[in-house]
Amino acid sequence: MNPNKQHHSDVTVIGSGAAGLSLALSLANHCQVTVISKGALREGSTLYAQGGIAAVFDKQNDSIESHVEDTLEAGAGLCDREAVHYTASNAKACMRWLIEQGVPFDMETDDKGHERYHLTREGGHSHRRILHAADATGKAVQTTLIERVQAHPNITLLENYNAIDLITDAKLGRDGKHCHGVYVYNRAKEQVEILSARFIALATGGASKVYLYTSNPDVASGDGIAMAWRAGCRVANMEFNQFHPTSLYHPKLQNFLITEAMRGEGAYLLRPDGTRFMPEFDERAELAPRDVVARAIDFEMKRLGADCVYLDISHRDKEFIIEHFPTIYAKCLSVGIDITKEPIPVVPAAHYTCGGVMTDFNGKTDLDNLYAIGEVAYTGLHGANRMASNSLLECIVFAQAAAKDIVAKLGLPAEPSTLPDWDESRVTNSDEEVVITHNWHELRLFMWDYVGIVRSTKRLERALRRVELLQQEIHEYYANFRVCNNLLELRNLVQVAELIIHSALARKESRGLHYTLDYPERLPHSHITELNPATLGR
Repeated sequence: MNPNKQHHSDVTVIGSGAAGLSLALSLANHCQVTVISKGALREGSTLYAQGGIAAVFDKQNDSIESHVEDTLEAGAGLCDREAVHYTASNAKACMRWLIEQGVPFDMETDDKGHERYHLTREGGHSHRRILHAADATGKAVQTTLIERVQAHPNITLLENYNAIDLITDAKLGRDGKHCHGVYVYNRAKEQVEILSARFIALATGGASKVYLYTSNPDVASGDGIAMAWRAGCRVANMEFNQFHPTSLYHPKLQNFLITEAMRGEGAYLLRPDGTRFMPEFDERAELAPRDVVARAIDFEMKRLGADCVYLDISHRDKEFIIEHFPTIYAKCLSVGIDITKEPIPVVPAAHYTCGGVMTDFNGKTDLDNLYAIGEVAYTGLHGANRMASNSLLECIVFAQAAAKDIVAKLGLPAEPSTLPDWDESRVTNSDEEVVITHNWHELRLFMWDYVGIVRSTKRLERALRRVELLQQEIHEYYANFRVCNNLLELRNLVQVAELIIHSALARKESRGLHYTLDYPERLPHSHITELNPATLGR
């Protein structure tokens, strides 16, 4: 058996979205950094983020405390106030850092002829505080950061690599809580390699691919959450899966998101007969938090037996619509929908994982030198529901915090470690990959049906039984056959599904993104749902 190729660096960053690339750039002047990307460098949730990034730039009409209170309100009483204040307080400085990198946020001219950043408003926000680049902010951030990391001599980029498992003291048969590296699967060469590093950061994004309908790209398969769990890290609030209310309902443009900013600029949600319904559900109407809007749409679709509802901004001027939403206008027009003249058919879709790997404000996990930043992490910012445009903000704020913590430790003595090769001596190539495809579809279907926008104890228990059966099949498959991309993602998604279901069963109330028919009321006092692999089992 040939020994595995080994890569060495000071810091290995797993993930190449806003969190991972921001961390790499913030570290690169101090040490050698390796960034691994599961697909192409630009492919990830950041690329598809449309709305923008929340930060208080209008001090005359807005304040950090207002941003904090809006976030706490959207989080339905489960946000960590200290985490929210920390994030909001660092928001402007982090946006300035992005601007220095070259991100082209939209500008406007005020009444006195001075240029300023154009700020929009989204659901849950009481003021205009969203910096954006038209309706493709994520693309602007991602492409800018990619240009910067590609030009930096201290950053090594490895594309088309799947992370398999973290190499910890426990995996090496030692006492301690240290992480030494990670096994990775080189998709191009179809072989396992080893990355060793003094510090490792998970920036792998969320797990919305566990659901049948999602606004996320294919890479959002919960890899970091599952790997951290298997390595012994706690997770929290996995029951809170945000379903974006407005994903385009069209067979030719699946997974295409219609930004919250459209409702912020006056778009109405309509039934198939053209009547509005959101004022009947919440006094904030279309600007209510996402959980409220998604449940209202789900209710109306089920009540009417409708395939979708409609989002209408055609009452605004054509020039305004095209200027503010050029990406959406062009995409919809490509399938025959002119949003300046007609409403857009929309349905909810799994969008964001509010829970994740538990960290402190430096992004540190339960393992000594393992960090988690971005959607993979639970920081306390989002609570039971993430407010619009706080996601990219969290990526940048905690990437910079983790970078500062790592830089402060670079001078400490490094622990030498010889990492064992990946053992493939007892496995063969699979001749039954149809099993993976079948299990993949079954998982995503029953998660959508039983663990979706509206839940019940019976549905959750039914889903848990299915997950346990799938885990047995996947464990047997994983033990006997060589790894591949689909197997690795399925293994991680089934693990994440189990964590979501256990968390949902543990919450005996309805709050934020978790709504159950058996416990429809919100309890007067609540707490986060913390799961520990030492007690639940791995």
